[in-house]
Amino acid sequence: MTKAMMTPQEAAQRVQQSVNKRYAAERRFQLIGKLAIATALGFLVILMSTIVSKGVPGFFQHYIQLDVTLDAELLDPRGDASVDSLFDGNPRKVLQQAVYAETGASGRKGKKEAFKLVSSGAQDRLRAMILDNPNLLGTTQRIWFAVDDDVDSFLRGYIKRETPESDRRLSDRQIGFIDELQAQGKIEYQLSDYLFSGSASRNAEMAGVKGAVVGSILTLTITLLLAFPIGVATAVYLEEFAPKNRLTEIIEVNINNLAAVPSVVFGILGLAVFIGFFGFQRSLPLVGGFVLALMTLPTIIISSRAALKAVPPSIRDAALGMGASRVQVITHHVLPLAMPGMLTGTIIGMAQALGETAPLLMIGMVAFIVDTPTSFVDPGTVLPVQIFMWADFAERMYVAKTSAAILILLTFLIVMNALAVVLRKKFERRW
Repeated sequence: MTKAMMTPQEAAQRVQQSVNKRYAAERRFQLIGKLAIATALGFLVILMSTIVSKGVPGFFQHYIQLDVTLDAELLDPRGDASVDSLFDGNPRKVLQQAVYAETGASGRKGKKEAFKLVSSGAQDRLRAMILDNPNLLGTTQRIWFAVDDDVDSFLRGYIKRETPESDRRLSDRQIGFIDELQAQGKIEYQLSDYLFSGSASRNAEMAGVKGAVVGSILTLTITLLLAFPIGVATAVYLEEFAPKNRLTEIIEVNINNLAAVPSVVFGILGLAVFIGFFGFQRSLPLVGGFVLALMTLPTIIISSRAALKAVPPSIRDAALGMGASRVQVITHHVLPLAMPGMLTGTIIGMAQALGETAPLLMIGMVAFIVDTPTSFVDPGTVLPVQIFMWADFAERMYVAKTSAAILILLTFLIVMNALAVVLRKKFERRW
């Protein structure tokens, strides 16, 4: 028996059914893609909202207002308002007098508890004010001082007044002082100047990112000065001059592999070579720059080679036809046209280096550094390592300051990536 022939209407109907199935499958595929994007965006929104909600309070802290009589005999015993004289002075006693007068504390225990309301950094703030303006000596000034970390935690609601006194880090008397000062408007929630002007500190209310930001800038400066010229020169040689043989193939494969090597491996290399062999000190921005330059080099080389490949061969041929040498073709024509792509890759590589922690931990940049580094050979730390250290501290105020530091780091990363996009859009040429 022979199979009956389909009528044209049946054939058209079967074709339409097949087309409908393909369109339905395509719509399902698009829906899956949209759901994947929506899920990713949802997680990103949750992540960013969590960081922002915890980070924004880190930009603020509570301050207490005191009327301080700047007694010249106590603060400046030598009478010359010099650094040595101010450090020989007794700002603690001046502050104690102001605190006792403001709180009405009496008795040895009451005065001791009242003075604990003020941060230990208040004495340094007092000295700094006199150094900036010695004419303040002998006058009475209304000054805002940061409160102690425990007081700030209480005002933020982390320490509950309902908790039994034996289980709290603040006594009932101290809470009474706080309530009275709040009722008088002597305690306010203000933008934290310590976050931007302070460095590493064991006292959470005095901790800041200034030292880490300066250390990051110094480290990235070394990274840029080393990685950019070496990376561009390597890319130019491999793309324009190197013969295509087994050796250059091995070099290219290894460069591509190095781009995927975990960053901690570069830290181990830096520890063995720069510190173990050459004898550099730990925690130096110079050594950190060396390590991050090694890590960033593959990214810069790969992006620079891609930028060189994007330059049309006709540019080279035209320049050679006009009598230019090979070097002149590269330096006068190819490099200027490829430079936007090279800069974009470099900025992305530098942004990656800015956020690295593991390699810098290996070379000792996790050390507790109080002073802000002033040169490449001063001990320092970087912002990601500072965040790592703060996240390990037990004080509740460090949670907010850690999130605030993460926001600062993300701001730097966003700015650097936005700069890369702007450079690409502004200078790129489509052939």
